[in-house]
Amino acid sequence: MKKALLPLALASLFPLSAMADVVVYGKGNVSFQNANEADESQLELVSNASRIGLKGSEEISSGLKAIYQFEYQTEVDDGSGSSGTFGQRNIYVGLQGSAGTIMGGKFDTPTKTAQEKIDLFNDLEGDLSYLVLGETRASNIVQYVTPAMGGLAANVALVTAEAGENADDGVSASITYTGSSFYLALASETDVSAQELDVTRLVGRFNLGSVQLGAMYEQASIADLDSDAWLVSAKLSATEKLAYKVQYGNAGLEVVAQNVVVDVDRNQLSVGFDYALTKNTTLFGYYTAESADVESTEVADDNWVGLGLDLKF
Repeated sequence: MKKALLPLALASLFPLSAMADVVVYGKGNVSFQNANEADESQLELVSNASRIGLKGSEEISSGLKAIYQFEYQTEVDDGSGSSGTFGQRNIYVGLQGSAGTIMGGKFDTPTKTAQEKIDLFNDLEGDLSYLVLGETRASNIVQYVTPAMGGLAANVALVTAEAGENADDGVSASITYTGSSFYLALASETDVSAQELDVTRLVGRFNLGSVQLGAMYEQASIADLDSDAWLVSAKLSATEKLAYKVQYGNAGLEVVAQNVVVDVDRNQLSVGFDYALTKNTTLFGYYTAESADVESTEVADDNWVGLGLDLKF
């Protein structure tokens, strides 16, 4: 169905007053890759967080409106996933006005969204979630976003535990600043994805002509585990259509087991390219290698090479 016709089809099912400012959006992202995992190699067709969503607003009064988003993931490769044909992604309802935005639902925490655009292999095998612990899409989350203050923004979220009086509610917050050629963020959370898990994240992105540079540092701790992770990325726009990408990260973990400190080291390297076929369609290729060592002994050495297509609508 053509994009222009889809909102009309939806509008035929609901009152027009309820369909004000509806935006239908999504993407199909699929890649064909060779995966070398656990000393076994196989060809795979992979759906990379393909999704479809609706978002929009309804004016309540001058300067105040209700907002909403309903986004679901679907699997292009086999048509179903662990959540069935559609799995919930970022979903919320809220109010937006001159005093800021308040919204509730299930969506990415301020700590997760602080990464902005520095993860050049997001949703692919090279996703930075292999290295860090602050990548949480939280359920039962209520978030306040400050109104526009130049390039400065603040986000504060409460994640209700809903697990009895012995469980602590989680808190995630971030402060970001976006300039004409750079982005900076400081984020922190506690008791969000796990009880007693504390995460602090520092992010920076810098644009120097045709080159984009990104960096992240994250420190996390919970009970008998401490983690220090970092990542750097670079993207070169060689032409209007072609861009080359490289990304490297490391995570060092100290785990206390039976009063013995065990050192775990993870490394991730990704290289690739993007080629814009049209404004909304991109051909991409990638190679990702991941390794893990326990007390300097290699326990994992995996890699993937693939070619894919990303189509946004």
